[in-house]
Amino acid sequence: MRSSWYNKLLLTFGPRPPLNWLLLFLVIVLVLVALLGSSPFNPLDSVTDPTRPDIYSSYRRLKEQAVNDYLELRKLGTNPSKDFDLCGKERENYVPCYNSSANLLAGFKDGEDLDRHCEVSRDREYCLVRPPKDYKIPLTWPSGRDVIWSGNVKLSKDQFLSSGSMTKRLMLLEENQISFHSDDEMVVDGVKDYSHQIAEMIGLGSDTEFREAGVHNVLDIGCGFGSFGAHLLSLKIMAVCMAAYESTGSQVQVALERGLPAVIGNFISKQIPFPSLSYDMIHCTQCGIFWDEKDGMFLIEVDRVLKPGGYFVLTSPRRRQGSKRAIATPLEEFTPKLCWNLLAQQDETSIWQKTTDAKCYSSKQTFPLCNGEDGQSYYKPLAQCISGIGTKRWIPIQNRSSGSLSSAELDIHGISPEDLFPDSEYWRSALRNYWSLLSPLIFSDHPKRPGDEDPMPPYNMVRNVMDMNARYGGLNTALLEARKSVWVMNVVPVGQRNTLPVVLDQGFAGVLHNWCEPFPTYPRTYDMLHANGLLSHLASERCSMLDLIFEMDRILRPEGWVIISDKVGQIEIARTLGTQLRWEARVIDLQDGSEQRLLVCQKPFLRK
Repeated sequence: MRSSWYNKLLLTFGPRPPLNWLLLFLVIVLVLVALLGSSPFNPLDSVTDPTRPDIYSSYRRLKEQAVNDYLELRKLGTNPSKDFDLCGKERENYVPCYNSSANLLAGFKDGEDLDRHCEVSRDREYCLVRPPKDYKIPLTWPSGRDVIWSGNVKLSKDQFLSSGSMTKRLMLLEENQISFHSDDEMVVDGVKDYSHQIAEMIGLGSDTEFREAGVHNVLDIGCGFGSFGAHLLSLKIMAVCMAAYESTGSQVQVALERGLPAVIGNFISKQIPFPSLSYDMIHCTQCGIFWDEKDGMFLIEVDRVLKPGGYFVLTSPRRRQGSKRAIATPLEEFTPKLCWNLLAQQDETSIWQKTTDAKCYSSKQTFPLCNGEDGQSYYKPLAQCISGIGTKRWIPIQNRSSGSLSSAELDIHGISPEDLFPDSEYWRSALRNYWSLLSPLIFSDHPKRPGDEDPMPPYNMVRNVMDMNARYGGLNTALLEARKSVWVMNVVPVGQRNTLPVVLDQGFAGVLHNWCEPFPTYPRTYDMLHANGLLSHLASERCSMLDLIFEMDRILRPEGWVIISDKVGQIEIARTLGTQLRWEARVIDLQDGSEQRLLVCQKPFLRK
């Protein structure tokens, strides 16, 4: 129940105080902190207090936080009610850090100009990325997996017609839609038969046995438009599409529009943002990578990310276009040096299996062992050395648990079940609260959607979810237990404890990312963004909250949701920023006596 003085403040200032009052308050706090920290005489000096160093430490932290908050508010300008403008049409599909022209001017060449270079692209423009003219809200899951609006992706009719033979068989271009065949409609040599062929080549009776053979997650390089990944998801296998940035006809953009996990990533000059021993299978179908080039460094990178006993599946023409030499020959010569065993070859598909014997690498002495572990493999240069064999995580995929991680597996990650249980309970409770908050909001904001025939919202209105500070993947686990039809991109921020290995070992999608930089995805690709404690982490890294909020707006779909949990000071700044981005923002007091607050926002569907 609110006190009388609080009600008086509301009458005086309203529910959203003017920015000049907020600035004045912060300046007063700074002055008081300065006086308390520098005064030559203090009556408390005569009192012996063992907590005195902590008090001074708290003052210093308060002073630093006040300065950061003040600078963030200064960026808003003098008129907090002024909204930011929309970007030009040229930024409808804008992805920062992938500016080939700027990279060439900076001296990058030999393909490196196509790589991610955030240090070059510093042209930060504070405007809202608008949706295309013909953009429509995606269809709800699972309809949205099989039919997407053609105006939502930058894919021309010519690009559609020039796509590969399998893609043509699986797609149908209509007037304003692109349809993808479901499994029941697969023709001969389609995705379902292709998946069955792979299973037989590794000695299984059917692709339904993939999980029993230890395959729980797959990295699909150059995924086309995601049909193979969609089939694997139907088998309860987490398949993540990774493809290079494309200004038009993007594989990643189409896959995400279909509600399938995907992220932009390259095999050019840098390591991909995953730790060693991350995936059970790595798959490439005509993905455009010449694996035997650069002295095999691309294959060494695959070996780094692949788990012991994992599979590398390559489907490609046996000869390069315009080349007389066969592709398979140099691969067959190089892969034994990596302790890979060629399991089978059939038609254009070859499958190798990584060794389970860590001593094999030292016995061959072909490549040196990497110094130290690559727990924070965040776009480091490609290395011609072997990673992962000195870690406790060297466990063959065939020996892994098929469900939740066992106590022994948790111990490998330095986690006890006693630590994980409270975390799981917290997220189960938090998820129930989130859903109870969102359901009435969706009904009130969209009285005509989702419709009488649909389940209770937001059961199938939310599909692509990003947990921006995922920790152990607790939100992902709670969503699965609640049978929500979503998938989660679990992001582990660089600079915090690297828990991505435990996230990936649970069979979830995840990636390392530095939130001082833009995320490698296209605009309008996520339905919900969740951030627990991320704003406080960002302040400790001295990164801009304004940049983060704009980045969240870029990757969030129109009518998408943002849920932020953090300290009250950070929440109020985020609310002020979100309001200027035209978000509808609600601050919720958790009523638990803590400084934590919940900020629930919805992005509007803006048209110009």
